[in-house]
Amino acid sequence: MSPFAACCRGVYSCRWKRLRKGGENKCSCCWFSVLTLITLLSVFWMYICLVTSNDQEDVNWKGFVKLRRWVNWFMVLVVTSAVLTSYCVLLLLFALFQVALAEPLNLHWLHKCLLFLGLLFISVGLIGISLQWKREWPTVLLSLQATAPFVQFGAVGGLVLLSPFVFEGFRTAKTKCIKWNSRSHFLMVSVYAAVSAAILLCPLLIRSPCLIDHSDLPQKPKLVGHRGAPMLAPENTMMSFQRSLQCGVAAFETDVQISKDRIPFLMHDEHSGFLRRTTDVRKKFPDKDFNRSSELTWKDLQSLNAGEWFLQTDPFRSLAGLSVEDRDEARNQSVPSLLQLLLLAKAHNVSVMFDLYSPDQEIDTVEVVRTILVSEMDPNLVLWLPPAERDYVKIAAPGFIHVYNNEHAMFQDGGSRLNLHCSKLSMSKIRELVSQNVTVNMWMVNESWLFSLLWCAGVSSVTTNACHLLRDMERPDWIMPHRMYTTVWITVDVVSIVLIIGLYFLQEKGYCCQREESKEERKKLSWNENELLPFLPTV
Repeated sequence: MSPFAACCRGVYSCRWKRLRKGGENKCSCCWFSVLTLITLLSVFWMYICLVTSNDQEDVNWKGFVKLRRWVNWFMVLVVTSAVLTSYCVLLLLFALFQVALAEPLNLHWLHKCLLFLGLLFISVGLIGISLQWKREWPTVLLSLQATAPFVQFGAVGGLVLLSPFVFEGFRTAKTKCIKWNSRSHFLMVSVYAAVSAAILLCPLLIRSPCLIDHSDLPQKPKLVGHRGAPMLAPENTMMSFQRSLQCGVAAFETDVQISKDRIPFLMHDEHSGFLRRTTDVRKKFPDKDFNRSSELTWKDLQSLNAGEWFLQTDPFRSLAGLSVEDRDEARNQSVPSLLQLLLLAKAHNVSVMFDLYSPDQEIDTVEVVRTILVSEMDPNLVLWLPPAERDYVKIAAPGFIHVYNNEHAMFQDGGSRLNLHCSKLSMSKIRELVSQNVTVNMWMVNESWLFSLLWCAGVSSVTTNACHLLRDMERPDWIMPHRMYTTVWITVDVVSIVLIIGLYFLQEKGYCCQREESKEERKKLSWNENELLPFLPTV
């Protein structure tokens, strides 16, 4: 008995001894199909997890809102998904080796239970995205413009490597299946041919903005620091915005709220999670539960520590790259006012864009505009984003640059600046808007693949948590002339078809040789029996 065959049998069926002929379970083929399906689902789910890592902060934030505990929930999700995918892929490989070695496919009950749990985990994840995080589905589709060319090459390679196992499966089914007929053979061949054709011809449907000549590559998008540089310092603190200046950002993006004594300050979280995630408010005010900014004075806010949480939770797993001095500085951060940020931006000639979180937009807008005017900041550096009270702002501060989150509203108002989530516009739409002299800023862009796509599409700027990483990118992850890509994928397809056909005939030749050897052995055995027949006693 081959040690490798025994190992495969032991892992897949938890049996080390080979069963007698005909010992295969009736449902073994069904469970093999189930294993294949769950493996494909797990790979698809793992791909989704990797793509949505661009928005991992949103996952952690939603986990905090639901569970009131700040943990890197996204990393827990990724690790669990990676373990599940690895398990399914390895189990499927052992199943394919079982087929190649003509071993029975008797999947052990423990594997069946684990596969069921894996299917349940993936189903919950897909349903959760569909219900709570719908905007990630367009991001997944968008990612295919960056990955599809290379996924197709990998799929073609997998098709070639798996073809011998598929051919062996055809033969096994033909010899073992009682109800095998020409219709069954035609069905199996048709399915295999359809899948192969889809893999080989899918480049006809692949569209990517990075399939362009190098001379047509647009200018690199400018960077907007999302709450500063939250991977390098606690978000919405002066340290964070100072670190973003080192990245060369063109603008600060932040969130403004109004205190009880009418001081605009910087803070993202509001409502039930107000101050709990990014300050020590529960330590300073253990007997109070604040839900809005108007419940605290500026003095109360100044007493809070806004940096210790960053060291305790390491939200972006970036602490390892910080020096001791940086950590000490982060530990002593406080909640800054809007005026502090405006003075910093004014000193470095950097624009400021912000959201205004307020239950009374009319009154609070007046306070924010007054604070900006008091700072004597260049009005052309103020990117006004809040849609409420926009008419008042145009009268009170006519020099402000108005930014819109709706294309129709922008054109209706005669504006020329858009600020949208990265999944809201197609690449062709971005190019169309830019050609109309519209300045397009996309958020949230943290991963290089997404930044590369938007760069190729010609987007004007991106809001990012990872300004220090995108700053160092000198060109997109990949760029290829369309003619070159067409030549490459046609060459790969032709070579793969030749290899598959060659493997088929090589395998057929091997089986023909085996059948000839079997016939010769049977002839020899028959000849020996005929020679011995005269010497056998008669009854």
